[in-house]
Amino acid sequence: MEKAELYAVDLSDVTWLAAPGSNPEDRVEISYFALGAVALRDPAHADLRYTDREWDAFRRGVLADEFA
Repeated sequence: MEKAELYAVDLSDVTWLAAPGSNPEDRVEISYFALGAVALRDPAHADLRYTDREWDAFRRGVLADEFA
C-alpha cells in the first residue's frame, strides 16, 4: 500500500487500540489495517499513517534500541 492510498482510507470505523490503564488524555492509539499498514493517533492531533515497510523499520529500530 502506497502512502497516498493510506491517507485515502476512511478510519471512522476502524478499531483503535491503546495500552491498558493508559490515561485517555495522554495515550497513543494504534489501528492495524490492510497489508500490514498502521495508523497512530493521540487525542490532540491528527493520525499518522505508515506503510508496512515503514512500520517494520520503526519496530526494528525500537528493538535495536536506536531511539535511546
